[in-house]
Amino acid sequence: MSTDVLSRVFAALADPTRRDMVARLSEGDATVSRLAEPYRMSLQAVYKHLRVLEDAGLVSRPPGPQPRPVRLETDALDLMDTWIERHRSRVEQRYHRLDAVLAEMEGDEDEHDQGDGHRGRPGAAGHPDDA
Repeated sequence: MSTDVLSRVFAALADPTRRDMVARLSEGDATVSRLAEPYRMSLQAVYKHLRVLEDAGLVSRPPGPQPRPVRLETDALDLMDTWIERHRSRVEQRYHRLDAVLAEMEGDEDEHDQGDGHRGRPGAAGHPDDA
């Protein structure tokens, strides 16, 4: 699956109705009429939403006579998950590096405070932050 597919998946899920359809399909397959039940829209509008989800690879409907079940496809969800986890991992690595730098700076500050006999900033006695 390419980046274009990923863009289509995120674009399809940008709509709250389509996100709700995906959430409902995560519970199990459903017919179009069953999917349409909670929405105040025409069946034609529901089909348009499903078409966007199908084009993005999020759902499928097997060929055959009506009623056909709509199925959630996990490949598109896996693609999103991989993309999200890759970026989450990078952010977490940055935070771990920042934590290490801050811990090192705190250790240096503690050594400095113990070395000169003062606790806190020089001349800051009675400052509200010292409480």
